[in-house]
Parts: sequence; C-alpha cells; structure tokens
Amino acid sequence: MYQQINITLPQKTLELIDSLTAQEGRSQLIDEAINFYVIDKQKQLLKQQLREGAIHRSERDLSLVEDWFNLEEEVWQQDPN
Repeated sequence: MYQQINITLPQKTLELIDSLTAQEGRSQLIDEAINFYVIDKQKQLLKQQLREGAIHRSERDLSLVEDWFNLEEEVWQQDPN
C-alpha cells in the first residue's frame, strides 16, 4: 500500500533525482534510496553491537580458551602413545 506525502528537498537534490529517473519515477527512486539507507544503518548498528559484545565478552572467552588449553595439555601428557 502506498501513501502520498509531501516533502521539501533542495533544488540540487531534486535535479539529481531527476537526472536518474523520469519525473514519474521519483517515488520509486526515493523508496529504493530510503530502503537502502535504512538497511545500511541497520547493518552498521548490528556490526557495532557485535563489536561491543565481542569486546565485552573477550575476557571471558580468553579464560575459556586457557581452560580448554590446560585440559588438552593434561590429556596429551597422560596419553601413552
């Protein structure tokens, strides 16, 4: 479903839009651009959240790696082969 809205854009922006599409295609171009922008912002937010989560959990993860390494060392030392 589509809804009609009125927006105000700078003349340069309108000229840029018109250079890429016929006047009837403005709505489609603006729709695609907004969707692209929103998806890009969501990806950036997710990357930031993953980065922050990894930093937050890094100390715990390092501790787990050290524990597993120590267990593995014990097994290798006990293995008669």
